[in-house]
Amino acid sequence: MSTVTLPDLIAQLEQDLPGASPVERVATARLRSATLSDLGDQLVDHFVAQARESGHSWSQIGEALGVSRQAAQQRPGQADFSRFTDRARQVLVLAQDAARTNHGIHITSEHILHGVLGVPEGVGAQVVEQLSGSATAVRDALRTMFPRDTATPPARLDFAEITRRVLDESMQAALLLEHNYIGTEHILLGILRVDCPAAALLKRHGVSLDAATTATTELIAAIVVALSSRGGTS
Repeated sequence: MSTVTLPDLIAQLEQDLPGASPVERVATARLRSATLSDLGDQLVDHFVAQARESGHSWSQIGEALGVSRQAAQQRPGQADFSRFTDRARQVLVLAQDAARTNHGIHITSEHILHGVLGVPEGVGAQVVEQLSGSATAVRDALRTMFPRDTATPPARLDFAEITRRVLDESMQAALLLEHNYIGTEHILLGILRVDCPAAALLKRHGVSLDAATTATTELIAAIVVALSSRGGTS
């Protein structure tokens, strides 16, 4: 099993903020700590849902959690991220970072698109770059759209209803392409399958659903060919 360690987290933050001051890194570390806490809750909620589907009682689940049956039942349900790739999960981390930094009360479609563009090695960001001509221009325009709802973000950020639809459509996009995983490209397609602000921005920059679907298919096929020629696997 691959385990994320403290040195891994430190190295990733330093890599993401090479020119930041120590104080700026403290602020970012605090935001990421909150994000990791949220994702930890979602991990637990995923396996709680699995336990329920397997027929286990709330009393049994509460005992495993070290809480009462009532407390176990009151845990809020979350989306299932078990099929998301590491890069796709990084998209969600970056989306939560953006929502907190910009004083949002929910994670919106704009934050999710920010996350896709924040993983430049992902197929999703590469498709935006290819079709728009400049992922940087899309990101700059996107930053002006972040909702700023509160001076103090809540301790736990939830997905806005439209964002839940984006994630559901990401899964549908993966199924339509006959992929058994959800990557950054599927999240991009999920955004474009929903009538949301992030999709409208992408379309203004030449990134339509049909074009993105074609570009995604072609790029993945090229990646598979390149890996096969090297005798590697994805």
